[in-house]
Amino acid sequence: MSTTAARADGHMPRTTRSASTVPPWALVLCACSLVMLVAPVLALTGQSDWEQVWAAARSRVAVRALVLSFETSALAALICALLGIPASLALARRPRQSVLHGLILLPLVLPPMVSGLALLTLLGKRGLLGPALGGFGISLPFTTAAVVIAQVFVGLPFLVLNVESALRAHGQTYEWAAAGLGSSPTRTFFRITIPLVSPALRSGLALCFARALGEFGATALFAGNMPGVTQTMPLAIYTAFNGGGDSLGTAVALALELVIVAIILMAVATWKPRHTHA
Repeated sequence: MSTTAARADGHMPRTTRSASTVPPWALVLCACSLVMLVAPVLALTGQSDWEQVWAAARSRVAVRALVLSFETSALAALICALLGIPASLALARRPRQSVLHGLILLPLVLPPMVSGLALLTLLGKRGLLGPALGGFGISLPFTTAAVVIAQVFVGLPFLVLNVESALRAHGQTYEWAAAGLGSSPTRTFFRITIPLVSPALRSGLALCFARALGEFGATALFAGNMPGVTQTMPLAIYTAFNGGGDSLGTAVALALELVIVAIILMAVATWKPRHTHA
């Protein structure tokens, strides 16, 4: 059988199938990129005094920062789901609009300090909405609520882009079939659409949670750095690192905790269930 005939039948010759299509130079650069990404993390774990790290991880500062970070990040991920899933559906079911997608991507490209300053000028006491919120006795800056708002701002694009891509990939065939059978748009959304994109939703939530957990710049500028109130793990790391001496152990301990959490979240985000076949 000739190569042309094999291709026409959908079967490639064994030699063609086994041949690598990746150039050697690409493999070398891939290895370099992996070293660049993994080496700093390995250095962090390899140069650590684990006895000191364990003691620092149980300190009051570390525990408070860890608990606050998980609480605010979980709440931020929930808010991102409530806002982001409908937004993803609205974007995916309409022709692609570069302006809308540019607005969704904006928090990804803004410097963190600019994001914090933008939130402050909108919701600060002297900001655009500050006086109106003050009339109701609401003051957001330098509160735990400000931490959550900052985390939602930076984390929402991750969920929207993930779910929107999945919605576009699946198309509307099942939704049209459900509508033809008399299902309402809301019922179709919960019974058809959400189950279809559940893997993308899971990975989007994991990425959103991870981004919220690691947020630093916007939180520092908009929420401040008050232990037990707004001091999340990244802020606690920064404070401990600047303290020098024994505080460096706390900084390393918190950093390693974030590394472990990040690995778990990436495993959740990339995990794909095995499909069984009868």
